[in-house]
Amino acid sequence: MTDPTSASSTGPAGDFIRDLIRRDNEQGTFGGRVQTRFPPEPNGYLHIGHAKAICVDFGIAADFDGVCNLRLDDTNPDTEESEFGQAIAADIEWLGYTPPQPTRHASDYFEQLYVWAEHLVQEGLAYVDDQDPDAISAGRGGYGREGVESPHRNRPIEENLDLLRRMRAGEFADGSMVLRAKIDMNHENMQMRDPVMYRIRRGHHFRTGDEWVIYPTYDWAHGQSDAIEGVTHSLCTLEFDSHRPLYDWYLDHLPLPGDQPRQTEFARLELTHTVTSKRRLAQLVADGVVDGWDDPRMPTLRGLRRRGYPPKAIRDFCSYIGLTRTNSRHSIELLESFVRRELNVSSQRRMAVLRPLKLVLTNWPKDEAGEPVVEWFETVNNPENPDDGTRLVPFTGELWIERDDFALDPPPKFFRLSPGKEVRLRSAYFVTATDVVTDDAGEVVEVHATYDPASKGGNSPDGRKVKSTMHWVSARHAVPARVALYDRLFSAQVPGERTGDAFDDLNPNSVEILEAQAEPALAETEPGQVVQFERLGYFAHDPREPMLFHRTVGLRDEWANIQKRQAKG
Repeated sequence: MTDPTSASSTGPAGDFIRDLIRRDNEQGTFGGRVQTRFPPEPNGYLHIGHAKAICVDFGIAADFDGVCNLRLDDTNPDTEESEFGQAIAADIEWLGYTPPQPTRHASDYFEQLYVWAEHLVQEGLAYVDDQDPDAISAGRGGYGREGVESPHRNRPIEENLDLLRRMRAGEFADGSMVLRAKIDMNHENMQMRDPVMYRIRRGHHFRTGDEWVIYPTYDWAHGQSDAIEGVTHSLCTLEFDSHRPLYDWYLDHLPLPGDQPRQTEFARLELTHTVTSKRRLAQLVADGVVDGWDDPRMPTLRGLRRRGYPPKAIRDFCSYIGLTRTNSRHSIELLESFVRRELNVSSQRRMAVLRPLKLVLTNWPKDEAGEPVVEWFETVNNPENPDDGTRLVPFTGELWIERDDFALDPPPKFFRLSPGKEVRLRSAYFVTATDVVTDDAGEVVEVHATYDPASKGGNSPDGRKVKSTMHWVSARHAVPARVALYDRLFSAQVPGERTGDAFDDLNPNSVEILEAQAEPALAETEPGQVVQFERLGYFAHDPREPMLFHRTVGLRDEWANIQKRQAKG
């Protein structure tokens, strides 16, 4: 079975967009130039879906020695903030791409857009409509229903020009009139039924202040901004497929400064158990379901970063799934397999006990002062990377082990510690459970055992075998740590598929916080560093809270198991 994370399967060498660009270059289209752009609206934080678009826009430009601009689509003063713009730029840098400076903004082109709007009015291709929004919406008709022309559609050019200039000057109330392109009210594509170009909206813009009271719509700003910047290939996700005729219509009717860019669409990234709607993500934050936009359960790049996802794993995943013309939903387990592979190579190993149970070695020696002897075992930091070296781990007669690693009355095929059973403590000794201490409720609170001094290092001189190797932490040397274990934020593979409301599938048990005990070296990890807790998974040190660790992914390759089940039918 092919491993999607292996070096031999990092995605196709070509795809339909790269093939298109190669043909353009062979034919001399755009003079052989390749320029793309990533144009998010600064009204929220980037999420995993944006990661694919970033990899496409910046990656394709790099493949063809081109340029990719970051351009913020700041055309809505009511929802946009400089904080979001700064966060977007930082997230792109974290993902591994460096946009040219300075960052572009649609607002950089407001004056030129307005000049071109007057040009369309003077050409009889745009008009001012003072119907209310409901009337405009009703007049557009619907699929299979004819549109109705606005009673203002055939206003004289000079009257339209005068009204537009007075709109800009702030003479009219918000929402009282709009500028619309005059195209075709019976066009089969609803986007072409006299779309709105400008609306009156008084709001303080984070860059232009109160200079403007009319703001361009996305469709009016997008293609023209591409043309001003010299974009050759405007790459969009499939939901903008129906917008392409309008994109071309605007550009066809304007005196452009250079080449006319071309829009091409590709499938967006959707994951199971995940929502990427900005509105829903904002609601999760507002309702207190999560602790903020960087909550490790969130699919935002900030959340994934805090959880410990390596940017390279995200890039490799996006490369592997490739570019298609059909939307599909990918298993989140596939993304996690890329994360796990990358962390296996890069993460140092540490021992931590998440649900501690005391293990006392009753035959452990004491020194001359009557104190338990302390031994130090040299342990490799990462068997995948010898350059990471080794560390010393303390061992003494009282240890912490995982509560699940002991059973007083073990079920069949339980190979861990139980009365009379011998196990290996990783890198240390063989031990055999002999007795337990229980509380008033009968719960085991302490396990007593003996150790075999001849098995030092975890090897028996007589060759006897044990079926289980357990991790442990010296109780005397342990450092406390808080550990956050995560389950899916949405329990359904497709949130909302059953009821239509994704929030009906919220998992009320998506996080569990544990008070753990860890070996001393864990206290030396840097904020943001990811380590592997042996036998338990990969954990990221929170960037803000000392000794808080977020489980990034477990050790089990769930994607491989999914593939096996699928192969069996």
